[in-house]
Amino acid sequence: MKKGKAVGILVAILAALVGLIWYASHILSSTNAGGEMAIPLGLDLSGGVSITYQVLDEEPSLEDMEDTLYKLQRRVDRYSTEAVVYQVGDNRIAVEIPGTSDAGVILEELGNPGSLEFQLPDGTVFMTGDDVAEARATRQKNEYGGQCHVVQLILTNEGAKKLAEATQENVGECFSILYDGQVISRPQVQETISRGMAQISGRKNFKEAELLATQIRIGSLSLKLQEVESSMVGAQLGGKAISSSLKAAAVGLAIVVVYMIVLYLVPGIAASIALCIYTSLVIVVLYLFEITLTLPGIAGIILGIGMAVDANILVFLRIREAIAEGKPISVAMHVGFQKALPAILDGNITTLLAAVVLMLLGTGTVKGFAYTLAVGIMLSMFTSLIVTRWILYALYALGLREAKYYGFLKQSKTIDFLGRKRRFFFLSGAVMAVGLLAMIVHTGLGEDILKFSLDFVGGTSTTADFGREYTMEEVENDVLPIVADAIHDNSIQANKEEGTTKITIKTRTLNQEERDVLMEELTQSFGVYEVTSQSISSTISREMRMDAIVAMVMSAVCMLVYIWIRFRDIRFGIAAIVALLHDVSAVITVYALLRLSVGNAFTACILTIIGYSINNTIVVFVRIRENRGGEAGRVDAARLAKICNKSITQTLSRSISTSFTTFVMVFVLFVFGIPSIREFCIPLMVGLICGAFCSVCIATASWYTMKLHLGKKP
Repeated sequence: MKKGKAVGILVAILAALVGLIWYASHILSSTNAGGEMAIPLGLDLSGGVSITYQVLDEEPSLEDMEDTLYKLQRRVDRYSTEAVVYQVGDNRIAVEIPGTSDAGVILEELGNPGSLEFQLPDGTVFMTGDDVAEARATRQKNEYGGQCHVVQLILTNEGAKKLAEATQENVGECFSILYDGQVISRPQVQETISRGMAQISGRKNFKEAELLATQIRIGSLSLKLQEVESSMVGAQLGGKAISSSLKAAAVGLAIVVVYMIVLYLVPGIAASIALCIYTSLVIVVLYLFEITLTLPGIAGIILGIGMAVDANILVFLRIREAIAEGKPISVAMHVGFQKALPAILDGNITTLLAAVVLMLLGTGTVKGFAYTLAVGIMLSMFTSLIVTRWILYALYALGLREAKYYGFLKQSKTIDFLGRKRRFFFLSGAVMAVGLLAMIVHTGLGEDILKFSLDFVGGTSTTADFGREYTMEEVENDVLPIVADAIHDNSIQANKEEGTTKITIKTRTLNQEERDVLMEELTQSFGVYEVTSQSISSTISREMRMDAIVAMVMSAVCMLVYIWIRFRDIRFGIAAIVALLHDVSAVITVYALLRLSVGNAFTACILTIIGYSINNTIVVFVRIRENRGGEAGRVDAARLAKICNKSITQTLSRSISTSFTTFVMVFVLFVFGIPSIREFCIPLMVGLICGAFCSVCIATASWYTMKLHLGKKP
């Protein structure tokens, strides 16, 4: 590369960096101030619209209520993946949707959910809203090349059978679609529909098609609902949550930049520029694609920064190895990127597969986390493999061609990790035993195995008029400590209705005596009046929990299959899953010992650790695959152990650096964050440490043990 071209590349990259930082800073300042260029924020960071529906059916069954809650949750996901739906009292349902300030718009679009029926020409009902899985409006080209507006229906398996039978016998006839007893459409059957997908055409414009799709979507609910109240609610975590998180991100990023430059010199400078570009791009993409950001989303960004640094470290490690072998700098850089590519691709693709599965099968917070994680993975690969590469090549062309600018690689003595595998397995088992013992002890004391938060078990909602409007900071500092002392529990959520003096406090389920004590304390301390109290259900329904479990299990299966295909040995995949299970067990142990609240943040923590751990493990496995080469399946046990120990030692500096940079980001968030964020950071930090330990000490040892005792002998 000529110097002129190198200067042009650096100027272009630096100009892009300045422009991205300027644009991202405007987005962040607008987000913090609630301006027009704001990233959509979840209920925990910004608040939103709260709508309360009355169930019109008399004495609704528990099954119908749970079914309605789940289906309504799926409906409001179209507004935000962070919307929540929960039961209030015996016959009311509350819907909270973040990122909007106009309840009227939501009510107009969502409408009043009612009954939906599909009738044959003779009036016989052959299908109901329960048979419709999805309905959406779309634009298509007609046979003349013009544009038409249609409603696409996706049916359940049962609904597909019903529609196939009905259309087969009524081709050319018109069906009636009734919403709350009123005919909203009379589509003509053009042919037999047997694939579980149908289209309703004939809409005059897109707005009319969207209205019909909305009515079909909300008409699949089991119960009839009527809107009785709507209001604006404030951020659950208070106004300082965003500013403290931004401060933590800035400080953490600065520490990581200094660390990279000190440790890797010129490559560290290139990585730091690329990392700043990556961070700015994440902010821009979140804004442009209107991805809702919440506390779990922040976790996804943290993981993305760790993986972005990790890819650079993998490249630099390979460059140093090539320089140590006597290769020229230009050749070493080429070799470094080439040899690091398999580990980068395998690690990122595996995590990306998990993110895609979570997006497709997950709901609510799980889906929101998956979007953020997927964005981070794709951008980190772009900045690490393209931006960093061109910066390094340009700096080399400008005269930085001596090895001293790239540091030196000190040849480390191979550490006998496998010789200590029994100690590692014992330590791993001890950690899981401690967690299990803690759960047994709490159960014996009459407590729950884990301290489940309101998100999982529901509780009591107390609304009081405080006579003046409080800020969320005042609520956290003045009101919540009084509530915690009154009920002897710190698991409390609070919302305030914007523009009013009312504050809603959500606690664990309180008996009548505890409700009276709480009312008395609030009255004496703040002079409140108009205190009302009622039971509320969990915001994470049983179906949503099952969706999350299924999504995580399917993610693990996809990762297992991918690793099996890439490494041609299913034992690599099983070993990776074993390490993941250990990491998850360690995080659960922390929650059990410290009695931390298990809520939405718990799910985000588990998913973060899974993504981080699998990436760490695969880096070691890739090096084992490379070091084995053509010896696969032919080496003896001693030779195999030597290869494993060599591979772990070669990647140890990378494991330490990646763990340090990721840990720093979480630790700084812990230092600067509000109490709610700190409670989230504690198990996350423990999980990061355990993830690094497992990838080095457990995963490879597990594969080695299975290689010796399961299947073909080495």
